[in-house]
Amino acid sequence: MARTVAKDHDQKRLHILKTAAGVFAREGYARSSMAQVASACGISKANIYHYYPGKDALLFDILNTYLSALRDNLLSIQAEGVSPEERLQAFTRATLSAYQVMEAEHQIQAEGVPLLPEEQQVTLKNYQREIVRALNEILLEISPQAFENNKSKLRATSMSVFGMLNSYAMWNKQVEPAARAKYADLVSDLVINGSRAL
Repeated sequence: MARTVAKDHDQKRLHILKTAAGVFAREGYARSSMAQVASACGISKANIYHYYPGKDALLFDILNTYLSALRDNLLSIQAEGVSPEERLQAFTRATLSAYQVMEAEHQIQAEGVPLLPEEQQVTLKNYQREIVRALNEILLEISPQAFENNKSKLRATSMSVFGMLNSYAMWNKQVEPAARAKYADLVSDLVINGSRAL
């Protein structure tokens, strides 16, 4: 007879994901164990295996949940009636906010993605590509003359945006949301004014 799913299954799963992300970020994925995750979650090792058959499955669910939510959030910014400049500002603000709220998840993706099976890597990299593509579309609208016939310049500009946001998030983990928004706006202004001068 199949085991019934507890009413609080999804709530417990999300608790495991958040706690495990913290363990993996703090200890490093390779040095972490399911026993450490179970202990941090306040459950038995046997109980955690009820949710995940192994560490790789847990890692994939963490990153899949994080990147799919980030993708959905950033793509939702493509609203009609909003200027591309305003969308870029909203995009950079939302990205920095996500990096703060999901700091551990964001931190472990660089180490974690290459360790997963190829099929799972493809899924996660597709989320990342969709996010980059969304930013590319905004930049093209802001300055078509700079990017329309120069895809390498467009990609370099997008990567520069993410580089600035990542660097700020890494070195300013405890700053207030208002300071993050101010920096996001600075990045937007630099990109808008810089791309139009190209």
